[in-house]
Amino acid sequence: MTFARVLLTSTLALAQVAPVAAQQRLATNRMSCTDAKALVKQDGDIVLATGPALSERIVADRGYCEISEIAELRFVPTRDNPQCPIGYRCKAPEFEDWNGN
Repeated sequence: MTFARVLLTSTLALAQVAPVAAQQRLATNRMSCTDAKALVKQDGDIVLATGPALSERIVADRGYCEISEIAELRFVPTRDNPQCPIGYRCKAPEFEDWNGN
């Protein structure tokens, strides 16, 4: 194969992948609280846009977290609720999490 043909083949392959990488995440502020919670429950583990230029992994329950993580209830803004309890986020426990505070 000539260099031009390899370059063309590579460019075409990348052009097919680019639209997938450029997809926008679902934004919680465009959904109702009920719909956002249902989406998390349905998928179990999903990445959602929760603010301007901010995406978060939200899970339905502790079972989606690593064994060394805890599930922390996550409130996000939705179209109809500025503090919608959408699901949980997995995080490494901090001292306060074990302290009972």
